[in-house]
Amino acid sequence: MTAVHGAVLRVGVLGHGAIGANVAGALRRGAVPGAVLGGVLTRGGDAAVPASVPDMRGLLASADVVVEAAGGPALREHGPAVLAAGRDLLAVSVGALADEDLFRELTRLTAAGSGRLLVCPGALGGLDALRAAALAGPLTRVRLTSSKAPASLVQPWMDEPAADRLRALRPGDSPVTVFDGDAREAAVRFPRNANVAATVALAAGDWASVRVRLLADPDTPLTRHVVEFAGPVGEYRFELGNLPDPANPATSGLVAHAVLRSLADLVPGAAWRVA
Repeated sequence: MTAVHGAVLRVGVLGHGAIGANVAGALRRGAVPGAVLGGVLTRGGDAAVPASVPDMRGLLASADVVVEAAGGPALREHGPAVLAAGRDLLAVSVGALADEDLFRELTRLTAAGSGRLLVCPGALGGLDALRAAALAGPLTRVRLTSSKAPASLVQPWMDEPAADRLRALRPGDSPVTVFDGDAREAAVRFPRNANVAATVALAAGDWASVRVRLLADPDTPLTRHVVEFAGPVGEYRFELGNLPDPANPATSGLVAHAVLRSLADLVPGAAWRVA
């Protein structure tokens, strides 16, 4: 249970990009009853940002739960300190948890009675069914197929001809498979597209069993995710089509709202919730 001051959940936000700014602004407007913005820590400690704090010590002093919305490197740098201080950590950059050493360190801290590591569902839904099916028995199949704008899948490690082929795709061209493999490799090779694959793997409870296919589709205005899984209790398939965040086309417009929904579920004393 998140420790709170009185009946108010104080939220610290790490990062003030598209997601962090949306979350912080919504909290200032009272969008989550029972939760308030405690502080915001940016990379340069920008004092012009509302509720800005100068350093991690200031953020921890102002928060009961810290939202990481600053990318994988920030989760690696600051995540252990958040948990060690007894604060809950709501991770948005879930793809960073493909790093086994980082995941081991964070879970070690939670097991030691520090704060909790909370995984934000981000651009995904249906994770309750996936987690329940995994609990019912071994899953025989877990498949994630993500279709994205070609330019968003270009990676620094690609050779120039491969990158140019993706950039050259135009509406009317057939989708191109950019990756087909396991979830951990997808998260490592495509870090800007890693969060969804990592979230599915964590919900399924087995990185190696989750197959990921990434498609460069020049005809889709949406980022589409199709999750399919099967096990002893049935077969399941769900599809999501997310519009990009206007402030950052590389992320889904749903993610900031998923963070706010997760925070609302942490507020103590709620009359009811979908558990």
